[in-house]
Amino acid sequence: MYIGITSNLTKRIWEHKNKVISGFTSKYNVQKLVYFEIFQDVGSALNREKLLKSWKREWKIDLVEREKPNWADLYDEIIK
Repeated sequence: MYIGITSNLTKRIWEHKNKVISGFTSKYNVQKLVYFEIFQDVGSALNREKLLKSWKREWKIDLVEREKPNWADLYDEIIK
């Protein structure tokens, strides 16, 4: 499970799907967007990112499953 921040979600997901950026997502073939949050400022986004990264994997899975129990890829929804 990958957690990160971006100012352009559509572009970032496209980069992950097309393996443009080497690293965790290309190494582990992370290509689906299953959950995201929107923040008004970078500081708040960074704080949330740090918090989520400190969580146990089980807690992160619970967070996703409360919103999207089928783990559907949200990419097509955000590019509309």
